[in-house]
Amino acid sequence: MNSTERRNQSSSATRRSLLSRLKQSNAQESWREFFDTYWRLIYATALNAGLTDSEAQEVVQESILTVVKKIRSFRYDPAIGSFKGWLLTIVRWRIVDQFRKRQQQIDSSGARRATRTSGTATLERIPDPAAINLDAVWEEEWQRTLFAAALSRVKRQANARHYQMFDLYAVKSWSVDKVAETLGVSTAQVRLAKHRVTALMRREVARLEKEEEKRWGFTRAMAH
Repeated sequence: MNSTERRNQSSSATRRSLLSRLKQSNAQESWREFFDTYWRLIYATALNAGLTDSEAQEVVQESILTVVKKIRSFRYDPAIGSFKGWLLTIVRWRIVDQFRKRQQQIDSSGARRATRTSGTATLERIPDPAAINLDAVWEEEWQRTLFAAALSRVKRQANARHYQMFDLYAVKSWSVDKVAETLGVSTAQVRLAKHRVTALMRREVARLEKEEEKRWGFTRAMAH
């Protein structure tokens, strides 16, 4: 089993576990959609912070559960900030929780002597949430998440032939000549299809950003 298959298997297990914890919710379908949209974003960010696979899976679950608890009392106010920034704050705190748990396990297994020898207090070694520089990773993963969601929508909207040309040329990075030869069309048709589908993509990305802000809301409340 390769790494991609393992990640997909892990995400399925995490999804089942999380949904069982959300089974009392009347909006389980919405949370299933939320998980499917954002789990890769949260998971990849946790891994980039230095967590293991199992720790990153735990961050996914705990982050989404935190959103579930907080979201009902939220109000949408774009003057305060963005949903993207608020979600990152939640994920940052859940990552710190995992580092704290890891340190507690180390200490309980006899590492206190090494801690005293080094002269570094346990609490000093637990990362400050504000000190974990995840902004660049988060932005990259966020854009990738939006692109994937927009691509899924555009695939349903666009002319099938145009989407096929766009997929081969823009997504799979085939040369324009190879796409044209394979599909029996001109290079001009390939470029036109790419232009049209790209315009749809831009509209969908912008729509998704607005939808997520309005759907999930934002507040000044502390994420942790």
